[in-house]
Amino acid sequence: MSTVKHSDTTCTQHNKSKTLHLGLWTLAWVASTALLRFGAEYIWDYQPAYSITALITHLALGVAMIMVNVKHLANLDELQRKITMDAMGITLGVGLIAGIAYEQLEDIKLITFEPEINHLIILMAITYIISILIGNRKYQ
Repeated sequence: MSTVKHSDTTCTQHNKSKTLHLGLWTLAWVASTALLRFGAEYIWDYQPAYSITALITHLALGVAMIMVNVKHLANLDELQRKITMDAMGITLGVGLIAGIAYEQLEDIKLITFEPEINHLIILMAITYIISILIGNRKYQ
């Protein structure tokens, strides 16, 4: 009996390339976020012209990242798209419900510190990763 050797197909290689492309745009946006946040404080001493330039760059890279993400979703097969869209829906729901509840904790005096958006971002990232992993496992 002959054995079949599995190798990356052209489609799989294409998906890896598109995922890497999306990852690079996301990394550029994250870098612009860091520059926007820390550049004003440590590099240009809150000079408005530099801050506005950093903000416009940040927003432009964010829009580009969204467009690349939409294109990436369009190139996925039906199952990958379903897994991704399910994970995005779960992440949106968790982010919305947890974010509103988290914000209310200070207002109703259950926490003494001001809620930070970065806590919500971490929760959403973890939720998305776990949802993708569960979705991939479900359809193996």
